[in-house]
Amino acid sequence: MSRDLDALTASTLKYLRERWWDDNFARFLAEVLQPRPGCRLLDVGCGPGTAEFSLADHGLRDATIVGVDLAFDKLDQTTAQPWPDGVRLAFAAADAAALPFACASFDSTFCVAVLQHVNSIGDPVREFARVTRPGGRIVVVEPDNSARYWYSSAETGMQAFEVASRFYSAVALSGGDTTEPAVGPKLTQIFAQHGIQPLSVQLFPVSVTRIGNPPWEVWENRLEMARQATARARDEAVRRLGIEYRRLLERYAEEAAVAGRDFVEIQSTPLFATTGRRLAE
Repeated sequence: MSRDLDALTASTLKYLRERWWDDNFARFLAEVLQPRPGCRLLDVGCGPGTAEFSLADHGLRDATIVGVDLAFDKLDQTTAQPWPDGVRLAFAAADAAALPFACASFDSTFCVAVLQHVNSIGDPVREFARVTRPGGRIVVVEPDNSARYWYSSAETGMQAFEVASRFYSAVALSGGDTTEPAVGPKLTQIFAQHGIQPLSVQLFPVSVTRIGNPPWEVWENRLEMARQATARARDEAVRRLGIEYRRLLERYAEEAAVAGRDFVEIQSTPLFATTGRRLAE
């Protein structure tokens, strides 16, 4: 599976939900959620409604999906779209760590690529368990951002990945971000701590392979993301690292252009889809 996701623009797969989701993943989600006619599903971090529309396309009918997200602009995008037939949809602004629903309100709860941005992972998982009925399914899908594979045929490309990892991590830390990079593989343990019986873990690779010099838009985006991150940095040492990183990116782009058709770049990050069952109190 491959989408426009780039380790040289961020330390996490921050656009995972919008850019990676495909038919295979939608089928997987429909199978593990085990939706029945009349069931109620909760989508935590629904974004622009990717799950709601793709699940409707994969046979989900006579069900209610409630989507919540902190970003009002994404909710506006969702509600502006024509809604699919056969599925009742509702959307609300809410925090994953403080869901505005009564206990056992939903038959199943799912959350995709949200906890990688949360400082205290246990809080939302506790909420997932609370709002899901006993016996209901809970599915959480997250990457291991500490295990990002990178290869470039250009030496400056290998250097760029190493500096990018340090730079974007430093930017996040300087802004008070203490999120867990390896959240994906830790989900089964976190489930068990909050009354959720782990049932299965399925891995999905999120991979991008480039053969031949990428179009200039790729380099332009990398440079712009580095510029924005440098401007956000609160520490002078981090800003200097950002300047160093942008210069390295410029050299990398030049080296890739010289290599032309012989240029190769490969990146991949494992995505952990963990399914559990809500235990009885």
